[in-house]
Order: sequence, then structure tokens, then C-alpha cells
Amino acid sequence: MGVVYIGDRAVGKTHLALELTSPQGNYVRVFLANQNYQNLRANLLNLDGTTKPTQTIEKRSLNVEVRLPIGISKIAVDWIDSPGELFRRSWQSEHINEWENFKEMVGKSEGIFLIVPPYREILQPHIESENYVTQQQWCNRFNRWAEFFIYDCSQARRIVICLHKADLINCEIEQEISKLNYLPHGSPLNWLQRHNYVVNNYFQPVKSELEKINKSRSGLSVRCFITSIYYRSLLELPWIYLASYL
Repeated sequence: MGVVYIGDRAVGKTHLALELTSPQGNYVRVFLANQNYQNLRANLLNLDGTTKPTQTIEKRSLNVEVRLPIGISKIAVDWIDSPGELFRRSWQSEHINEWENFKEMVGKSEGIFLIVPPYREILQPHIESENYVTQQQWCNRFNRWAEFFIYDCSQARRIVICLHKADLINCEIEQEISKLNYLPHGSPLNWLQRHNYVVNNYFQPVKSELEKINKSRSGLSVRCFITSIYYRSLLELPWIYLASYL
């Protein structure tokens, strides 16, 4: 299997995938079988633009094309939508087959693309923070993902973790884009430097957990990014990374 695309509930997985199907891309384009951008919006979003809630585990197939200096790289992706209660023992015991199928799908993947939301403490002052979890809650949730990666994802070689909705984070977003930007010939930072910068500035509360995942077995590499549907260069960056190594 290639890559699975997963994430926390209401984090923006649908909008992220949807925006990547837009033809106005730089290096990355996403295709869903027999569907264009407008059809996808109608199928995946409510009339008010919000996403439709996920009650059961659902899988869609994505084809991602990335334009690299050496040519076009194609990635087969399984986009897995799951209920927010996925890691609750009560949900797992009541949905044994779904839980086992989820573990099997993700566990056999070479690459894993996880998106997580920002937490309250790093939001811009004017953002309604009640809609987001605290840093401690965020860390607790991340720890469950970390355990899952370590114990249930033995085939993964590349794990990409994206802190999504970077446009809401209290930072100088244009400066971050300039620093992290991908250029085919002469980017400001290499992939490891980007990862270290993002971890030190945005993933510091779970830095030890990231190190545990990286050290859990030989050949596994974890890289962190920030993403936003409003900034195409940030949106494409993790996919360019995956295409460069898978």
C-alpha cells in the first residue's frame, strides 16, 4: 500500500484534500476518480460550506501527482475518515471490525499523512479559543497517535504530521512561508532543517513523543509541517516531501 491520509475530527481533512484538487496549484495536484472540484464540493460539504460529520470509518482513493525536478511523481493515497471517538476504548469495543480494518489499512502503509489541529495557547488573540482543545488535551491526543504509530504501523517508512490551520496561529505567517518555502533549485532550508524549525516552534510540547516515534525502529522518519488551505505553498509542502522519498 502507498500512503494513508488521516487526522483528528473536524481538523480540516476534507477542506485540505478539496483545495488540493484545485487546478491552481504549483507543484501538487490531487485527483479523485470521476470527480472534479465542483462535484467534490457538493459531495463533501454542506450548503453552508461546513463538512459533513463522519459517523463510521470511510475510505476514498486519491491520486496525487507531484512535479519534481526529476519529473512527475505519483502517489496512491487512501483517505480514511474516522469518527472522533476512534481511540476511545468504548468505541473500539462496540466497533471491533471497523477498528481492526482501520489498523490493518494504516498498518500496511509505507507513508502516513496525519493532520492535527492547533491548540488554544498558540492561537491568535481574536480567535474563539473555546472551539479548540487546550495544550494538555492536545498532548494527550497526540500521545495516542504516537502509541498507534509505534505499535500498529510497522510498515511505515515516512510519517508526515501537519499542524493544520496555520492561518489561525499567532505567528508571522508570511515570514514562515518565506522560510519554509520549497524551491526546486535552492530552497532556504532542507527537509530536516524545516522539520527541526517546525518542531521547535510549534510541536515543542510533544518533542519527546516525536523522538520516541523516530527511534521506535530503524528506517522510520517522522517530519512535521504547518499547513493552511489559504496558503498553497504550505499546503503542498508535505506532499512534495513524501513524493521525494517514497
